[in-house]
This record gives sequence, structure tokens and C-alpha cells, in this order.
Amino acid sequence: MSWFNEWWIWMVAALVLAIAEVLIPGWIFFGFAVGAFFLGSVIWLGIGTGLSLAWTLVIFAVLSLIAYVLMRQIFGIRRGQVKIWDRDIND
Repeated sequence: MSWFNEWWIWMVAALVLAIAEVLIPGWIFFGFAVGAFFLGSVIWLGIGTGLSLAWTLVIFAVLSLIAYVLMRQIFGIRRGQVKIWDRDIND
């Protein structure tokens, strides 16, 4: 079995990416962390154990994209919401 088909490696990657999101906020690493977590879960369940590296990375990318889009829908700026500036940087 290859390293990319080990479930615990994807779970560790999810943890590292979640920690990176806490240290460098911006909702960028969290989507990748969720994608790695769900890919680790899929491999742990035995569904994706025989996949090649290319297919594993494609599934990781798709899961990360879905997580990012869902987070933008849930936590993003709502339609019609406007940022109001109440002070100037030069004041």
C-alpha cells in the first residue's frame, strides 16, 4: 500500500491544515483541511484504497472545492451586504 492510500496520513494532513488556518486565517486552509479529512474518512471506510496517486489527488481537490464553496455559502458575505468604512487610515 502506498503512502497516499493511508487514512491516517490524510487525517494528519487535515490537522496540520486546520492548525495553519488558525495561525494564518483567511478560510483558505480550512477547505483543504475538510477535503483531507473527508478523503481520510473515505479511505478509512475502505472505499478509496486501491486508487492511484492521480485519482487520490483529484478526489482531494474535488472534496476541497466542495468544502470551500459550501463555506462561502454559509459564512460568506450575503447578497446586498455592503462593507461600511467608518474611519480613514489617514486619520
